[in-house]
Amino acid sequence: MTHSGLTLDSPARPLPARRPARALHLVEPSASPAADTARPLARSFRHRLLATDILIVAVAVTAPFAAVTAAAAPRPTDALALGMIAAGIATLWLTLLAAFGTRDSRVLGVGVVEYKRVISASTMLMGLLAIAFVVAQSGPIHPAFVVAFPAGLSALVLSRWGWRRWLVAQGREGHSLSRVVVVGARSDVAYVTRQIERASRAAYTVVGAVIDGPPAAQADAAAASLKELPQRHNLDAVAATAAELGADSVVVAGSPSDRPDFIRELSWQLEGTATELVLATSLADVAGPRIHLRPIEGLPLIHVEIPQFEGGRHIVKRAFDVVVSATALVLLAPLLALIALAVRLDSPGPALFAQERVGRDGRRFTMWKFRTMTPNASEDLAGLLDHNETDGVLFKMRNDPRVTRIGRLLRRHSLDELPQLWNILIGDMSVVGPRPPLPREVESYEKHVHRRLYIRPGLTGMWQINGRSDLSWEESVRLDLYYVENWSLVGDIVIMWRTLRQVSNPVGAY
Repeated sequence: MTHSGLTLDSPARPLPARRPARALHLVEPSASPAADTARPLARSFRHRLLATDILIVAVAVTAPFAAVTAAAAPRPTDALALGMIAAGIATLWLTLLAAFGTRDSRVLGVGVVEYKRVISASTMLMGLLAIAFVVAQSGPIHPAFVVAFPAGLSALVLSRWGWRRWLVAQGREGHSLSRVVVVGARSDVAYVTRQIERASRAAYTVVGAVIDGPPAAQADAAAASLKELPQRHNLDAVAATAAELGADSVVVAGSPSDRPDFIRELSWQLEGTATELVLATSLADVAGPRIHLRPIEGLPLIHVEIPQFEGGRHIVKRAFDVVVSATALVLLAPLLALIALAVRLDSPGPALFAQERVGRDGRRFTMWKFRTMTPNASEDLAGLLDHNETDGVLFKMRNDPRVTRIGRLLRRHSLDELPQLWNILIGDMSVVGPRPPLPREVESYEKHVHRRLYIRPGLTGMWQINGRSDLSWEESVRLDLYYVENWSLVGDIVIMWRTLRQVSNPVGAY
């Protein structure tokens, strides 16, 4: 099985006969073209990140040394030495941030890799400083250092998040870090373009397409989605098209079936230009951390890790769930009591609603919510089935007459889900995971959909931050299966953060 010139592990098969070489217009490569011709927004954005990093690092390093100086009142020579140490630590921190590629344009704007690199660089600095304190036998670490460096790391992550919000706003106005031309079969180009428009506008703007094949004879869905884009149909002129449209990157969405050397030839054409070559993998719903390249001479292999549903990572996830749920129950106890009182005063019936749901490995459990419907809601469901506004096995109705007044407010801001913190604490659920299904839904599952039950269901998840009830059944399943196979603790934290934003500005909640 091959894709985009990269070969997956598979049984050996004969290589196709070599085709006559095509005449290529080769440009003499320059030493580092991209460094000089980067788009103004990308260059300006990296400068903004650098300035912010310098400011945060300077404050985070200066604060503890200022506290030590104020407490010890050292001699001028000692104060100078402390200042030099502070400058050295700040320089080391900034060097690590650069060495870990935290401002690499390929990780800016989307995903969690940028945050991971910031955390890794800062954690390494803290580890090196801890070792230095031990080696120097400088005694107990001053409390100011214990507080300042984690605070500095938090400030770095928050600043990156803030700048990303700004970048997303720029993307909505049509300004992004990179202008791209997408190359491939019409359906593949349409899919990649749609995904970029949906989730990656801050990083990429599609400015054109080179279609493998003649113009569409009739308007199909793929052709309709691309009708606003400039289109070319000459695969030998991809580099020229990119230059004509001012593109920074060429995204190849599938290699032409009759041209096995297409990727290599295209890379030659792009030599000496500032245009990057990007391959859109056909490994559907496989996240980057599961993909590893193992180059063998003449045969680059892609290793794809098989998902694991047991082991150390899942133990860490469970520990994280316990800490988060226990802390949240304590801190939110007054709010929970207030909501319970409001539910009781709004309509007759109990404050809590218990419902049987299906958890990990098909085990059933009682899930708790604040009651948002009238007490006889279950009996009234049969008369409303004809008004179902979603597809698949779910029932959703935007103006469900069974929902109470306080229930609409709770649902809109997902406050009715808070009692599930108890389900998380006792192990029925997780903070982040697939949506917990009803038994009747599970009975209607197709075979592959049962994979949603391989891990604990979540209080929040991909479905909550991507539209909730506005999602189709197929899209909900796809998001859940993607999470089941590709989750990470850092990804969970990002989903939790985005959930807080979703609660304050709800979309698709009813």
